[in-house]
Amino acid sequence: MSLYEEVKVHGYAEFCKAVSDRKGKDIFAYFSGDKDADGNSWCPDCVKAEPTVRGEISHLPEGSVFIYCQVGQRDYWKNPNNDFKKTLKLSGVPTLLRYGTPQKLVEEECFKANLVRMMFTED
Repeated sequence: MSLYEEVKVHGYAEFCKAVSDRKGKDIFAYFSGDKDADGNSWCPDCVKAEPTVRGEISHLPEGSVFIYCQVGQRDYWKNPNNDFKKTLKLSGVPTLLRYGTPQKLVEEECFKANLVRMMFTED
């Protein structure tokens, strides 16, 4: 059994519900472009970053939550008024963040295993 819970969500409403259902827990969220039926994302950086993030996931704190959130299709993501950009202040995908803190890795930072591990292991 893993020491953390993983939740997969799609879109802003599902993300908000996943967070509110786990209030009080240490939440890490990874935001990625939508995947098609074959599991391929429209976002090349997301494709490149995912194995790195997944490779460090074993370093998540015990009892924490990892939310994998697909943000939508490319045209939705590119809209500056989408909920992820407006409310969560995301500037790019992939983004890995520790919910409720300023800790955030954006785009190429998610390619660096040492930065991902640092986020998962430091208070």
